[in-house]
Amino acid sequence: MTQSSAAKFDHSRADEYARQSRIGLAGYDACHELAACMLAAALGEPRQARILVVGAGGTAGEIVSAARLEPEWSFVAVDPSPPMLELARTHLAEAGISGRVETVVGAVSDLDPAASFDAAIMIGVLHHLPGDAAKQDILAEISARLKSAAPLVMAGNYRAYASQPLLMAAWANRWRMNGAEPDEVRSKMGKLLQGAEPPGSEEAVFSLLADAGFEEPVRFFASLFWGAWLARRTSQAAS
Repeated sequence: MTQSSAAKFDHSRADEYARQSRIGLAGYDACHELAACMLAAALGEPRQARILVVGAGGTAGEIVSAARLEPEWSFVAVDPSPPMLELARTHLAEAGISGRVETVVGAVSDLDPAASFDAAIMIGVLHHLPGDAAKQDILAEISARLKSAAPLVMAGNYRAYASQPLLMAAWANRWRMNGAEPDEVRSKMGKLLQGAEPPGSEEAVFSLLADAGFEEPVRFFASLFWGAWLARRTSQAAS
């Protein structure tokens, strides 16, 4: 995530993140739990593994779910937003797993280029990055730090919001269902249209993954604009 993208996630955004995320993404907890299950399935028999978690600030739901499922896994959690990463640290402490997680304020590019991870998770990041170049860069940085054939779980919004008015209307009604007044609903929908730039299609997601050295993407979760995939780093990808 770029610094300009990270700036959106200030203290006020961090304070409301857990509730807002669960309304904005129907199935928020299920997505995180399935991400852990998919990663465990891809890695095979329970064993020690070092997992890179990109954009880990917030609820740390992906780490909490994976740590509960696999007690031998350890994590390096990276996020450029100090308030969001501090919120994640609070959740990790509450879950009793802080000792298994190294937290880093910064970007993937700030990590040692020689670092080597068994798997990676990036949830809710890609659609906040403006333009294909920034999206390609972060995927390439992740790929460069993964072992050959290592799995990546990636989730986020895809398809241009304005291209799917029925899904946008359903999204607005979900906010209304959770108590938002009409003015608040209009404000949230307006911010969505202006505040993020998701890939234009699932094919565009697959193309970004392929360009960064990932293959065989499998979608395992969907919710309105949201999708979640598992892909593997190719053995030919540059280290």
